Amino acid sequence: MTPVHVIGGGLAGSEAAWQIARAGVPAILHEMRPERPTEVHRTDGLAELVCSNSFRSDDAGSSAIGLLHEEMRRLSSVILAAADANKVPAGGALAVDRDGFSDAVGAAIAAEPLIRIERGEIAGLPPEDWTNAIVATGPLTSPPLAEAIRALTGEDSLAFFDAIAPIVYRESIDFDVAWFQSRYDKAGPAGTGSDYINCPMNEAQYESFVDALLSAEKTEFKDWERDTPYFEGCLPIEVMAERGRDTLRFGPMKPVGLTDPNTGKRAHAVVQLRQDNALGTLYNLVGFQTKLRHGEQRRVFRAIPGLENAEFARLGGLHRNTFINSPSLLDATLRLRAAPRLRFAGQITGVEGYVESAAIGLLAGRFAAADSLGRSFAPPPPTTALGALLGHITGGAEAEVFQPMNVNFGLLPPLAERKRGRDRKRAYCERALIDLERWSGPLSDAAE
Repeated sequence: MTPVHVIGGGLAGSEAAWQIARAGVPAILHEMRPERPTEVHRTDGLAELVCSNSFRSDDAGSSAIGLLHEEMRRLSSVILAAADANKVPAGGALAVDRDGFSDAVGAAIAAEPLIRIERGEIAGLPPEDWTNAIVATGPLTSPPLAEAIRALTGEDSLAFFDAIAPIVYRESIDFDVAWFQSRYDKAGPAGTGSDYINCPMNEAQYESFVDALLSAEKTEFKDWERDTPYFEGCLPIEVMAERGRDTLRFGPMKPVGLTDPNTGKRAHAVVQLRQDNALGTLYNLVGFQTKLRHGEQRRVFRAIPGLENAEFARLGGLHRNTFINSPSLLDATLRLRAAPRLRFAGQITGVEGYVESAAIGLLAGRFAAADSLGRSFAPPPPTTALGALLGHITGGAEAEVFQPMNVNFGLLPPLAERKRGRDRKRAYCERALIDLERWSGPLSDAAE
């Protein structure tokens, strides 16, 4: 049987190759690292996490992203299996030991006899004899391939900047000031309700911190980068501060649900740190994506109470992400209309987030496998998180104003019965999982 070629060994590409193999179809997974490194990857491992280590909420009863987790688990996702096996405490979120997670994905892929990994850059469009291929190169697509895609589609690629948060060594945090607590003491997967490290600020400290952020020296953009917009869901901390002095304390530094044990009261603002590895030796500053220069990061972030002597395992950074205008370019099964032998998957399609990227990889893999087997394969129902996300990028969004999107309940069709609050979210989730079961049953039989 002719193999399906998958370009890109990130979350989406790894998931696509896994799903293809599960269907009994051979796959060749192409990864350019280490032959060609990127600006942000540290290793040549598959599914390396380069930003946060959090897959966000794991609540499948009231969260759209938690629902997507559950849908993918039910479809035997290798990404969710690796995440579950390497989770670390993070309140109600699913967060992972990033190295353990990558190692687990790599081991699963390497052990699958129907998947072959080939290292080396695909510098341009896939060869014409690759009649069934998936481009899952992510936001850091190599320039030659990106240029070839632009030439083929006649569309300008859209781009935005994505910022990375710093990581601190736990042993360098002052616990005479900081304390462990999840917001509202909520426990999630692998959690206890005391999963975050909290650093409090009074009003004067907060105002001084905002002043420092606003005056700190920042990374300068190149001329060709100046008009590139940020993704609103991952703004640098200093950009948020520029939008108003109280923006941070109503955003990533909100103090609600937290009580400072040293005062017995709620602080004016709180900086939270989330565990980043299984050993619990590394913690990342939640929501502190930044484009400050490295020296400025050390100066400004060590002004946070409890972090005066912080040692950084990694400082924050900034990279340029690229994605295509999927609503105008892709059909309902993620094929490029201008060249149907090519499918696209992952963050390059304009979904935002680790899990969303892997979810589109899962679907692309199943669509490609069905093509190889000569079977029809209907997209998942729009009432599911998978179907809603797919529908958004393949026609549900307005192409003229298309921007990256996380999964959310606003992408799902309205409920037949009007509900409010948690009842509404619960109803969305219950409907989705029922409809997923009806859709996935025949496919599961075919995949055995």
